[in-house]
Amino acid sequence: MKPVTTQMLDAKGEGVKHAAEILRGGGLVAFPTETVYGLGADARNGRAVARIFKAKGRPAFNPLIIHVANLEMAEQIAVFNDDARHLASAFWPGPLTLVLPLQPDAGLSPLVSAGLPSVGIRLPAHATARQLLSKFGGPIAAPSANRSGKISPTTPAHVAAGLSGHIDAILDAGACDVGLESTIIGFDPVPTLLRSGGLPSDAIKACLGTPLASHTPGEAPNAPGQLTSHYAPTAPIRLNATTKRAGEIKLGFGPCDDADLNLSPSGDLVEAAANLFQHLHKLDAQNAPIAVAPIPNTGLGIAINDRLSRAAAPRP
Repeated sequence: MKPVTTQMLDAKGEGVKHAAEILRGGGLVAFPTETVYGLGADARNGRAVARIFKAKGRPAFNPLIIHVANLEMAEQIAVFNDDARHLASAFWPGPLTLVLPLQPDAGLSPLVSAGLPSVGIRLPAHATARQLLSKFGGPIAAPSANRSGKISPTTPAHVAAGLSGHIDAILDAGACDVGLESTIIGFDPVPTLLRSGGLPSDAIKACLGTPLASHTPGEAPNAPGQLTSHYAPTAPIRLNATTKRAGEIKLGFGPCDDADLNLSPSGDLVEAAANLFQHLHKLDAQNAPIAVAPIPNTGLGIAINDRLSRAAAPRP
């Protein structure tokens, strides 16, 4: 396939309308959510969904998340149990994905779920994403808008750097607010944390009034973000670094005099989450090994450490 001309669409003008038209025509549009930029296609169009995998170089066994405009649309696609409905009521719209059984007549391309009988589904909070979903009028399959295994994009420039010439358009609404992908919860057979993310797991446990089970590492992925080496910069990463070795550049957290960039000088995990991918992009561009200061493994720190451990994992 020849390179395509990637349009930059302004979300404040006619960009949302144009983006919806591109999606209806089987095109790919990167669009903002509160978490990261997603690479969207019509979830019912197999060819369009296949273009996501091609553009990203994404393994076919890694499922995609679909985004919906409202709960009614979600219920036409997935079967909700009481716990799922309770979480949707509490945290949608927001950075929470629920992995649920597919309705028999869901109408999604099988590529979306990688052939599994379940689907990851969420209702985003970002105003532009919701406008796009409303104008499009159907489910949008949308993993992060980056080459598979690379750092997730939180600005239009990040998307353009990785996917320009491979996708039809980028809907520009500036930087994302949360900066981490959505938290993923499954229900097979009990509420299970499949991926840490922008909604702290403690809030989910408090809502359900019960502990969350954990996904077993090494199992075949049944939701996005479960590959061991994922969200990986080109440069090698050393975690829990209290000092900076010769030739390294350092990503700090909290008071850190030798940091080249700091996720949050004040030690604020929300600020650190919002800065994570942006800072990794900047450091990776310097073509030097990256040392990362210790991050508290609590609240959003669990999600940050999850991303960093995947980024530091040996490449397959």
